[in-house]
Parts: sequence; structure tokens; C-alpha cells
Amino acid sequence: MISLANLLRKRSSRIALSFIILLIVSSAVVPFLSPYEEDLSGAVHFDIGGQPPSLRHWFGTDTAGRDLFTLTIHAGLSSLKVAFGVVFLSIFIGAPIGMFSGISSKRTDEVFMRITDGFLAFPPLILPLVITSALGPSLNNVIIGISISWFPWYVRIVRSQTLIISSMGYVSMSKSMGAGKLHIMKKHILPNSIGPVLVQGTIDAGYAILTAAGLSFIGLGAQHPETEWGLLLTQSRAQFINHWWEVFFPGLFIVLTVISFNVLGDDLRGSINSKGHKKQ
Repeated sequence: MISLANLLRKRSSRIALSFIILLIVSSAVVPFLSPYEEDLSGAVHFDIGGQPPSLRHWFGTDTAGRDLFTLTIHAGLSSLKVAFGVVFLSIFIGAPIGMFSGISSKRTDEVFMRITDGFLAFPPLILPLVITSALGPSLNNVIIGISISWFPWYVRIVRSQTLIISSMGYVSMSKSMGAGKLHIMKKHILPNSIGPVLVQGTIDAGYAILTAAGLSFIGLGAQHPETEWGLLLTQSRAQFINHWWEVFFPGLFIVLTVISFNVLGDDLRGSINSKGHKKQ
């Protein structure tokens, strides 16, 4: 099992986790604390449009006069929704298939693996692009599109863990005592597969934000008046030369959030590997 205390002993993990938690809290409360709450619902103030960062508008204003600090912070809620939604849905679809495939007969396993390979044959952006285009532009459809593209990786991870764990002596003993497949999956395979799945999920969360931002940038993701970092970038791309702040701050938060998830994933992997070496 994964120990949160061991993970948080690393300074990098504490910083990354603190940033993500702070982003979640601040993006949820900013509509209630910001004096520019109406900007989130599409209000425009052309008389103050395109102002650089100042004490009144910390991140400046966009061409419509909306406060970029309020928009950027609140947009984190949409981007994190994509991150957690994609990871949850991908695991929800992929983990059971991987367990069932690994514990089934060779023929059944072969069928599942060939189907999985078929999904993996598509470039990572093609399936989300096609699915989101077919379902219509929205943040929920982005989550569905990315999840359908990424769940095969969790099938492979969990199947690999299932094959390893199924060969262990204690699992063979459980089988000899009459334990069924469901019992073995629940008691042995699932608990021992959590670590690698969480490592992959933590890293994927960052890439999900990048992918969603890319889809929003081409008009297939979040739609106005929603706020999402990719949407803020695409709304500001025509002014980025003269109004650098309109692109800089949403882009900065994308980079910081992706780095935070990657750091957590790397530290989590290191924690699991070091624990495994100690057991040996």
C-alpha cells in the first residue's frame, strides 16, 4: 500500500501537493471573494480593456476588460475537473478490463489485448479530436474523448500486474482452497495494483490538462462563458504580441500545474520502488 506520510517526506512532493490544493481551494472560492465576479458570467468593460498588470488588476485585463486574475484562477477548476475526470474514467474503464484479461484464458486475453492494441494504434490526439468533434464541443465531451483514448494504458498496466500477482504462491494457495476469480481480484490483485495505477494516473492528470487546453485552443473544448486555461489562450492569441499578460498567466498556470502533477508522479514512483527494494 502507498503511505502518504512517506510521500510527503519529500520536499518536492509537499510543494507540488500544496500548489494543487491551493489551486483547488482558490479556484472554488474566487467567485465569492473577487470584486469582479460578474466577469465570470461574460460581463464586458471595454473602457478598461487591455490594461497591463496593476495593483487593481493583478494579472491585467483582457481586451473585453475582464479581470484576468479572476478568470485565470477560476479556470483552474475546469482544468482540474478535466484532469481528475479523465484519470477516474480511464481507470474505471481500463482497470476491470485489465484484471479480467490477465486472469482469463489465453484466448480471451488475446482478444482483449488485440482490441486494446487497436485503440493504441491511434495517435494520442486523434481519438479525442474525432470523438469531441462528433459529440460536440464541451468540457464533458473532452473528458470522454481523452478517456476513451487513454484507458488502454490502464488495461495494460493492470493486466501486467495481474499476471505477476497471479503467479505468486499465496494466490496459488487461494486457488487451491477454492477461491474464485472475483475473490482473487478483490483481495489480491486490486490492492497490489493500486500503486502503479496511481503513478500513471498522477502523471496523466498533467497531460490531460495539456490535451484539454489544446482542444479548447482549436474550439473543441470549453465554450464561452466557461473559463478554462486553453480557452483563455485562444481568446487572447490575437493580442499576445501587444498584450503579453493575456497569454502569459494562463500559460504559466498550465505549466505549473503539469509540473506539479509530474513531480507527484515521479516521487510516488520512487516511493514505491524504494519500498520494493527494502522488502527484497
